[in-house]
Amino acid sequence: MTKLRTGWYSQRVRADVGVVRWGEMGTPVLLFPTAGGDAEEIERFHVIDALGPLLEAGRVKIFSCDSVAGQSLFTEEGTPQHRMWIQNQFEQFVYHELVPAIREDCQSQDIGIITAGSSIGAFNALAVLARYPDAFTHAVCLSGTYNLDRFLRAEATEDWHFSSPLHFLPKLEGELLETLRSRFVLLASGEGEAEDIEESWRMAELLGAKGVPNRVDSWGAEWHHDWVTWRKMFPQYLDELA
Repeated sequence: MTKLRTGWYSQRVRADVGVVRWGEMGTPVLLFPTAGGDAEEIERFHVIDALGPLLEAGRVKIFSCDSVAGQSLFTEEGTPQHRMWIQNQFEQFVYHELVPAIREDCQSQDIGIITAGSSIGAFNALAVLARYPDAFTHAVCLSGTYNLDRFLRAEATEDWHFSSPLHFLPKLEGELLETLRSRFVLLASGEGEAEDIEESWRMAELLGAKGVPNRVDSWGAEWHHDWVTWRKMFPQYLDELA
């Protein structure tokens, strides 16, 4: 299986961002790490192994990048206001820098990208799809944590209103919303240890109120907030949507 490591310094987030690609052809999938994970986290936790049949068949090409905003959030870097700024800048990095790089790699300037992630990665997957639906076609959100206000413990800034789907979706209107209504969000969760499927149901209700197609899948109490769950989920849903 072909693997390519790259990355660059981004003025937007004021940091070096690592980017990794697995596979050579197929539907591009941008798979975000959890929390403060790096671009190779999904390989270390054997998600790439689980996706092996889809990669070998040329069905998908997987991309991942360092979770710059997640690292800032969970190490409590700087002030809460700084961490909200980083989240906004990270999403802009994805759209203005990473998406063009993925499209160049795929030799197509208008190819649609599936975005995916688990836990905080699900937050990022949903956020970039909802904010930039011209670039992304589907969001595969597993065991998602969508209300991050409790981690910030501060009043929301303008940066956070731009960044957090819970804040910007209720106010979304116009052409952007019309485009989003042609996309699809998959919200899957177990109901075992450390899972909170109510976060997925609340997000589904918000998406549905705006006319955005979505689905919630419950995997039941035997599936926990853990890589064992996500290694099972990712191949199933990417096989369905890619």
